[in-house]
Amino acid sequence: MPSLSIVMPSMNEEETIRICIEKAQSIFKKYGIEGEIIVADNSSDRTAEIAASMGAKVIGPIKGYGNAYLKGLAEAKGDYIAIADADNTYDLLELDKFLDPLMAGEADFIMGTRLKGDIKKGAMPWLHQYIGNPFLTAILNLLFGTRISDAHCGMRAFTKEALEKMNLKTHGMELASEMVIEAAKCGLRIKEVPITYYSRRAPSKLRSFQDGWRHIRFMMLYRPLPFLFLPGAVVFVLGVLITGSLLLTGDVAENRFHSFILGCMLLILGGQALSTGGYLKTYGLIRGMYPNNKGNTTKWLNYHSLEKELFAGSIILVAGLLLGLKVVYTWISSGYGSLSEVKSAVISMVFAFIGLQMIFSAIILSVMLLEVDTDW
Repeated sequence: MPSLSIVMPSMNEEETIRICIEKAQSIFKKYGIEGEIIVADNSSDRTAEIAASMGAKVIGPIKGYGNAYLKGLAEAKGDYIAIADADNTYDLLELDKFLDPLMAGEADFIMGTRLKGDIKKGAMPWLHQYIGNPFLTAILNLLFGTRISDAHCGMRAFTKEALEKMNLKTHGMELASEMVIEAAKCGLRIKEVPITYYSRRAPSKLRSFQDGWRHIRFMMLYRPLPFLFLPGAVVFVLGVLITGSLLLTGDVAENRFHSFILGCMLLILGGQALSTGGYLKTYGLIRGMYPNNKGNTTKWLNYHSLEKELFAGSIILVAGLLLGLKVVYTWISSGYGSLSEVKSAVISMVFAFIGLQMIFSAIILSVMLLEVDTDW
């Protein structure tokens, strides 16, 4: 006989935890299956006491949305696993929409969609419904090839086998995105079902902009190429073309000097974006976020490559310092008077900055790689 585990994180949900557990128990009876309810709790009210009195397995206290789910999912023993908040905003009686396709073998991972379902008045702020959620979902779909409409719906269900394939690690709100990303990465069959979303009784614990940024930051970690490498490379090359053309033609006169400054600024910004992308990529590799890409990506993430980067950065830095010393020498030779060496001073600054950036990047990446195998 198949079994079902329902995992619910809770934080001061004493008003709604009872009705949620009753609905979950009615699903067990409807399908005639063995079931367990796991409440991952971090409450200061009677939530845990009520849940335990109704036969739920209470674990905690556990701080953090992602932590609660990670601990709860680790305890789940069912062949099928469903997750939902304990605030009754999701109607657990609608779990049949999730379980039927799972049990029929039509999908491995079922997502609820509020945006294609019924959002009750006052249940979701307009900023989330019409801007934040669609925007974040669109980015996720574009980067990871998914076709979902509501990436942050908290009501989901999946098989035990699917859970074991997903490498879930995130401790915060990002877990909502990580779960979808991992499901897509593992080739799980994802299906969406429309659901009803109800308003909360207690105040919401979501922080719109902070939580939204955390999801974007997490997607950047998985896909630094479109977020940082490509824009950084474009900006850097554009800076090289602008400054290079002006220097080669000797056309850094007063009327073109602003273009020269712009080109130098683009060089610095592009170099910074490329370095940051390198940090994110390295961190993702260390955490095992894209092991299939390890062989190709890590060719430049080994000590020999980083030593070359350190050497190249040192050469560029020395060139910038020598050019700067030349400007200082010219100033001293002129009797510390007025000086018209702005072009050389700017080039010296750019060289010094890029050289230092390369040196610091090589050092930081080397330190990060101390945690992994030396074969890299």
